[in-house]
Amino acid sequence: EVHLVESGGGLVQPGGSLRLSCATSGFTFGPSAMSWVRQAPGKGPEWVSSIYTPIMNTYYADSVKGRFTISTDNAKNTLYLQMNSLESEDTAVYYCAKRPPGPTPIGYLEVWGQGTLVTVSS
Repeated sequence: EVHLVESGGGLVQPGGSLRLSCATSGFTFGPSAMSWVRQAPGKGPEWVSSIYTPIMNTYYADSVKGRFTISTDNAKNTLYLQMNSLESEDTAVYYCAKRPPGPTPIGYLEVWGQGTLVTVSS
């Protein structure tokens, strides 16, 4: 079975940093797209970042560009999101997902993790 498990969330002060991890099993990245999506309290899901393997193209939402960095460790089948200069507006549940940034074609199987909570507060 395919599983995604996020970790690394927690409470951090404004201006601080966190690194989120997404451990995967049941598949290898190969030529594929992986994404981070977040959902803040009272808001809908917001796409954050995506990475394509093996070409390693990366994409970021304007709200996090310059502050967040997406990366992979293919040997460990792990996806990362390094978050710097965190703001209160970054408070959300963060999910990793096996999906591209935009709409997926019919028959594309999306896989999501359970999410990890990031709280940015003084």
